[in-house]
Amino acid sequence: MEFKNLVLKVENGIALLTINRPDKLNALNIETIEELSHCLHGINHHADIKALIITGAGEKAFVAGADISEFADFGMDQGRKLSADGHVKLFDRIEAMSKPVIAAINGFALGGGLELAMAAHIRIASDNAKLGLPEVSLGVIPGYGGTQRLPQLVGKGRAAEMIFTAQMIAAADAEKFGLVNKVVSQADLLNVCIELAGKIAKNSPAAIKHAIVSLNAGFKDGVNGYHVEIDEFGKCFLSEDFKEGTTAFMEKRKPSFTGK
Repeated sequence: MEFKNLVLKVENGIALLTINRPDKLNALNIETIEELSHCLHGINHHADIKALIITGAGEKAFVAGADISEFADFGMDQGRKLSADGHVKLFDRIEAMSKPVIAAINGFALGGGLELAMAAHIRIASDNAKLGLPEVSLGVIPGYGGTQRLPQLVGKGRAAEMIFTAQMIAAADAEKFGLVNKVVSQADLLNVCIELAGKIAKNSPAAIKHAIVSLNAGFKDGVNGYHVEIDEFGKCFLSEDFKEGTTAFMEKRKPSFTGK
């Protein structure tokens, strides 16, 4: 499938998805969100893909927010629908992907761009990256999960400061706060992410899928994450990957996982 605003490359079981609107600093408009939703659905059901890296085109921005011109004249009901649609079609979909998602933050990650990165399972940033949620400076709040995922990552007080001041933080501070896993040079960013994805791809896709479900459960209201872990742990015993992994261990050889 071809996309207007995306570039997808798959090699050695690793998908590299680039948001390709460099003239708009890769800002998320409604069309791009729709394309991302369709693309992610396809990746999630592609058996040969073991991990996904999402990045932005160019050297300036990962995603520098949403396309404000599209919703500047919206009323309350339209605003609620915009937010709800974004959650379902993109941000919750990224978080719930059965394959690990790595955000390669190669520049500005602002507003919806930071929210997209936070929905990913792992975040690696280039040393020139700037991250922030500037929505209150426009008279609105983060509407794609920012008020929920940011405090999960950096704590309530730090999240409140970032949201209320609308200020950007540098990559080094983002690493210190726990917002990103690691900071590397821009030249090394994709190679580091590909190397990380390669390490992930060697392990059982079936087990990783169950691990993602368990990890996410711990951050959902009304859900007992420990109970979910017990259930997902039990499901692992039904998989071919479990049989292969344990057999390979006892035979002192490397396993050959199928994801089944």
